[in-house]
Amino acid sequence: MNHSLKASALASALAGILGFAPTLSADQFVLAQPVLSDVQTGQPHSDFAPRADEPSLIEADGEGESPELFDAPENEAAADETAATIEELTEKLEALQSDWDDFQEGLDKKAAAAKKKPSTSINGRVHIDNWNFAETDPGINIIENGDPNHDPEDRWTFRRLRMEMKGDVPGDMFWRMQIDFNRPSTPEIKDAYIGWAALPGNNRLILGNQKRPLGLDHLNSSRFNVFAERPLAVESFNEDARRFGLAMYGHNDEESIGWAYGIYNLENINTSGRFIGDALQMGGYARIWASPWYDETSGGRGYWHLGLAGAVAKPDGDGETDLDDNNNEGRFRTRPLARSSQRWLNTGRIEGADWYEVVAFESIFNVGSLQITGEYFLTPMQRDNVAIDDDLFFHGGYVYVSYFLTGEFNPYKRSNGVLDRVKPFENFFLVDRCRGGCGWGLGAFQVAARYDHLDLSDSNIQGGVADMATLGFNWHWTAYSKVQTNLIWGNIEDNAAAAPFDGGDFMIWGMRYMVDF
Repeated sequence: MNHSLKASALASALAGILGFAPTLSADQFVLAQPVLSDVQTGQPHSDFAPRADEPSLIEADGEGESPELFDAPENEAAADETAATIEELTEKLEALQSDWDDFQEGLDKKAAAAKKKPSTSINGRVHIDNWNFAETDPGINIIENGDPNHDPEDRWTFRRLRMEMKGDVPGDMFWRMQIDFNRPSTPEIKDAYIGWAALPGNNRLILGNQKRPLGLDHLNSSRFNVFAERPLAVESFNEDARRFGLAMYGHNDEESIGWAYGIYNLENINTSGRFIGDALQMGGYARIWASPWYDETSGGRGYWHLGLAGAVAKPDGDGETDLDDNNNEGRFRTRPLARSSQRWLNTGRIEGADWYEVVAFESIFNVGSLQITGEYFLTPMQRDNVAIDDDLFFHGGYVYVSYFLTGEFNPYKRSNGVLDRVKPFENFFLVDRCRGGCGWGLGAFQVAARYDHLDLSDSNIQGGVADMATLGFNWHWTAYSKVQTNLIWGNIEDNAAAAPFDGGDFMIWGMRYMVDF
């Protein structure tokens, strides 16, 4: 086919697609059909071969010269019109390309400008608790209320009513501010820090109020923990977790090994926002963890986490007797896995506390919907300048088993060595159908059982020895909402606060309704 004929046909087709009137007649399109030469005879043949009285598009010698049909004045005009149309289309395409380039340039400028300004996001969580103290012995009643006949009162409380703001600052910095309003008259500072990201070796440096790297269950977010309250040992040896300090966090490129270490003040400044006193009461804390097995293929449904954490701390052993404003932070205490008014296990502030150390071991083994997790803490304390200067030794730990009845699993965040957000296969919902009846989704069902042991009694310190068992059922409505149900049985012995009793047995039932955003 003649090249000019091809161009004309293509231009006409393009013009038709884009809404321009075609410039070739129907007969001309017929004439534009491909005409092939017979291999043997060299003569043209086609299903659309021209009639004998029509001019052939291909000369007998196969040279493909232009047919006389396109030499006519009207066909020259059509060709000129087609050329003009193509030129017009080209101009429009160039204009569109220019507009698109301008748009992209504008987006790039906005992105560059945004990097020069701090960013902000707002998050929060609401945790509503209902606790029922079903059975308590007289010794437990004395610990809680000071009266053997007055049992702990049932309660509805806001466990957490937390608002959070966080963002980035140009220069690879970030910030976070988190305030808890569960007691509206006394708001509590939680996370409040500034930090530097993208440091060499995948490190981040944080200055401010932050969690000390001790206790896996404390480092897990309260949004993702399997049980409503943290284990006895975790809370006792790292009470409230957060302190003011300077800490470094990092991991290797594969995120299979991570570390955190820092120095912190021992006093809790969550309601005052300030530390005042001559005794520094400092503590050095560190944690290293690894995930030697992590099943990438299944999206992390299988993994094994191992961790080792430790602390060395210098409390103010005479903080209750000297004239400065320091409180003696040489003490360990916790509630009974529920939100009681008093800490049922409590050493009190240990007079003469000079130094104490903590060594903690942690492990998570997860295969699909099944998870087995445990930690154990060893805490020796050295005393000085008291009538009884015996060194002390406290310890405790826990182990739990959890299982998803609906097939989900507890995700694991390798870079931080902690649990992550559960995502149900289907959300819980209940709606009317257009054709009648109801449509519904189940959410995710998880069952769990935990055993806790804690020993806070040694020498003349009788903080109590406790053994507790917890059954849990978690109903995950969505990835951002769930309800937790815990049934707790416990026994406390060797507790001076229960005098004239030694301690006692108890049973507690509680529920927590949770939403975060």
